[in-house]
Formats: sequence, structure tokens, C-alpha cells
Amino acid sequence: MTAFLVSGLGTQVPEVIGEPYADADGTPYLPMFRQPVLVFEGTKEVLTAAHGRALARGLPRAVFTSDLFATGNDRDNRAAVRAVPAADLDLVGLAVHGPRTAVDKVLKGARMHP
Repeated sequence: MTAFLVSGLGTQVPEVIGEPYADADGTPYLPMFRQPVLVFEGTKEVLTAAHGRALARGLPRAVFTSDLFATGNDRDNRAAVRAVPAADLDLVGLAVHGPRTAVDKVLKGARMHP
């Protein structure tokens, strides 16, 4: 789920992606995030509140709902999210990007995943 969530950030916030890699033989490798991805956890209530705060602050975000565990492709994933109003999404994951202070406020109540 984390991989799906953060993949959206690289497309909408391109500055989070670094330069491509290459080894001493010149074999090319894909670029990766320029900074660490921090994973937090919290109750459903914490996740729902974080989602609302991310929306209110206009921060770039990606969602993963429980419905996506039952779909098998990107088209059905988008349809599953589109079928539910934002306030009723059964969120199981959320990716957010922004200034640290803003993200800290959005994630209030969540704690670092061990």
C-alpha cells in the first residue's frame, strides 16, 4: 500500500524525485525519492481526521481505501474511489506531501510506524 500511495507524489510533486543512478560500469538505474518516506500509523479516526486536514490545507495527497484490496487493476481502483464521497471513503492509507510543519499538523495523533 505504501508503494502505491507514494507513487502518486512523484507524478504531482516532481521535485521529490532525485536524479537517475548509475554504477561504475555505467549501468543506469531509476531515480528514487530525494528524501526519506516516513510511515505513520493511527486509528481509523486519526486517518479520517488527517484526510480532512490534508484536504482543508490543499496538500498533495493520495488515498488507499479498503475497496482497493478487492480490485485488480488501476481502472477499477479509480472507479472504486470515484464511487464514494470524500467524507465516506473507507481509508486505510493516506500519502501527504508539504512543508514539515503543515504535514505534522495534518498527521496530529498519528505515530511513527515501527
